[in-house]
Amino acid sequence: MGGEFRRAVVLMGVILFLGSFPLLCVGRIGISRQRLEVQKHLNRLNKPAVKSIKSPDGDVIDCVHMAHQPAFDHPFLKNHTVQMRPSYHPEGLFDDSKVSSKLKAKTNSITQLWHLSGRCPEGTVPIRRTKHEDVLRASSVKRFGKKKHRTIPKPRSADPDLMNESGHQHAIAYVQGDKYYGAKATINVWEPKIQQVNEFSLSQLWILGGSFGEDLNSIEAGWQVSPDLYGDNNTRLFTYWTSDAYQATGCYNLLCSGFIQINSEIAMGASIFPVSGYRGSQYDISILVWKDPKEGHWWMQFGNDYVLGYWPAFLFSYLADSASMIEWGGEVVNSQPDGQHTSTQMGSGHFPEEGFGKSSYFRNIQVVDGSNNLRAPKGIGTFTEQSNCYDVQNGNNGDWGNFFYYGGPGKNPNCR
Repeated sequence: MGGEFRRAVVLMGVILFLGSFPLLCVGRIGISRQRLEVQKHLNRLNKPAVKSIKSPDGDVIDCVHMAHQPAFDHPFLKNHTVQMRPSYHPEGLFDDSKVSSKLKAKTNSITQLWHLSGRCPEGTVPIRRTKHEDVLRASSVKRFGKKKHRTIPKPRSADPDLMNESGHQHAIAYVQGDKYYGAKATINVWEPKIQQVNEFSLSQLWILGGSFGEDLNSIEAGWQVSPDLYGDNNTRLFTYWTSDAYQATGCYNLLCSGFIQINSEIAMGASIFPVSGYRGSQYDISILVWKDPKEGHWWMQFGNDYVLGYWPAFLFSYLADSASMIEWGGEVVNSQPDGQHTSTQMGSGHFPEEGFGKSSYFRNIQVVDGSNNLRAPKGIGTFTEQSNCYDVQNGNNGDWGNFFYYGGPGKNPNCR
């Protein structure tokens, strides 16, 4: 009797094990499929390198032959001849040599952290290597390197529910009502504290065309802190583009085909070094984006010396002609942790009224007009959803031209 009982127990155990085996297999197949999908995506993004440089912050910068960069995965760029320089620069490009020595003593030059470990050879472009864990942090492989929908500040809307629907908050200056062919600004660089890993803080300019619906065209450039995208809290140079309001097209940096880089010295998505300190040394970067009047491509310049590359005109619908709005300023994600406003900082994390050395600024903001001239913007407006959380104050003087201070701490006794 005891032997039969033992045999029955063993048999039941075998049946239970075999019954659970398909579930184990399905689980393992699901994981291996995801790994395969991630690896295929990494193989698309991480091109063969002529040389690789290990940055002190843990990044690997791959020096990739210019003709092998991700842009040329685009079917429309298969036979594209790279334009090695813009046909025209805007006239009246702001010259830092004209800035007073007093301002020069206050602000300092800036570089990228990976430069401490080496440089890429001529004829290559530096590309930050994407890691397995970078892709896994995204909601899906398809959404990796993309912004969420509805992240553009829309100053004309006064409906607070509409503005907070996406959880994004802004403190910006803007112009609209004309045709714009580019924009420029010198942006103070900080390292704002981020409360939640799914939040970010950035400071950028937006070049916008179309409506704020499904067909919005946008070119964006500036600095950002985004633990979700990069896996750390470093301040990084970034770009973004979309031609359909962040739905299917576009991406950050070189994380899809689109932007064609020609520069071997500056890496999109790499850490900026050093950054400004409260009551300490101040560092800023100059960014210019403009439309080449001959070829129609949108070019980007970093500082006075680095023409980085261009977004080909065919990527866009409205921006194939011109922009209808320019915005400059800060943006954060407020995920409302614990049902309260986030303490993620914008800019320096201090309000505009604290001024130089304490609050973050944009200075010498300019637009490019239809004659390819840089000029002071007319009729500048400012906008913020909750000025008790993040605010903006603009002004004008001889050295800084049109400028504004912006930012704030987020959660505080007046912002909950």
